[in-house]
Amino acid sequence: MSFTIEEIARLLNGKIEGNPDNIKIDKLSRIEDATEGSITFLSNLKYYNYIFTTNASLVVVDNNFVCDKEIKPVLLKVENAYNAFTELTRLFQKKNDKKGISDKAAINQTSSLGKNLYIADFAVIGENTIVGDNVKIYAHVYIGDNVKIGDNTTLYAGVKVYNDCIIGNNCKIHAGVVIGSDGFGFAPQQNNTFNKIEQIGNVVIEDDVEIGANTTIDRAAIGSTIIHKGVKLDNLIQIAHNVEIGENTVIAAQTGVSGSTKIGKNCMIGGQVGIVGHLIIGDNVRIAAQSGISGNLKDGAMVQGSPAFEISDYRKAYVCFKKLPQYFNLFYKIKTE
Repeated sequence: MSFTIEEIARLLNGKIEGNPDNIKIDKLSRIEDATEGSITFLSNLKYYNYIFTTNASLVVVDNNFVCDKEIKPVLLKVENAYNAFTELTRLFQKKNDKKGISDKAAINQTSSLGKNLYIADFAVIGENTIVGDNVKIYAHVYIGDNVKIGDNTTLYAGVKVYNDCIIGNNCKIHAGVVIGSDGFGFAPQQNNTFNKIEQIGNVVIEDDVEIGANTTIDRAAIGSTIIHKGVKLDNLIQIAHNVEIGENTVIAAQTGVSGSTKIGKNCMIGGQVGIVGHLIIGDNVRIAAQSGISGNLKDGAMVQGSPAFEISDYRKAYVCFKKLPQYFNLFYKIKTE
């Protein structure tokens, strides 16, 4: 699949500078290693010098971009080059668009299937499950009984969705994700054994959520574990039972959220953060990587450390911490004199 520069300009509402005649664009590339027929973008001026050496045929830049020397590629000026890049990724992703249902898929006859589906080899769909329109289900995906999957959602290879879970519209679930496995619920006994508490709830994932590879989201003991609209989860994240994550919150890799914690809207949580259970994390909270959260956080809090505290105080304390050997040597010298 290829596009003319004029077609791309219409899509991005951009203005062409240069001669677009007879140029076909068939791939999206980084500016530093683009080849003829590529489109690339320049939004970070750290990469400015590449505009003179790139072999790309078309470069998308901001409207205020000014070049002080002659360049080879055609320019396409847009309001925001980085946002335009996200549009381009969607355009070129359509090159890999797949449709059709494999005869090697196992689909229960009681399930309801929408239109324009792609269901690959060895996918399994259980009883009374509803799959919306334009859904893509890749190889070896398992979808249990009574599951609901909304329109335009993609489940990549090896995803597992347990019974009774709900996934909204326009979601992307990457390879190896497990949705609805049992929460970690065990009742200690007097003889030091543990009785399992059956996890009879489900997981609800709202619209426009993306979940990275090998992330796990546990089903609720009772009720629902809820991932609200627009949440983005990185790879290798553990979300425990009865957790609730607010709209448009983003969480980086290897973070773990313990049971029944409520995380607010528009939060940003760094990698390898550990959050204990039954906490309330407010809206617009920022948590630095490798922090340990052991108490509630108010709206707008910015914290770091383990246990975490206000980030400006943490930075001041860390300056002192780094100088402890120096302070110790000074103290020891004074003491022994």
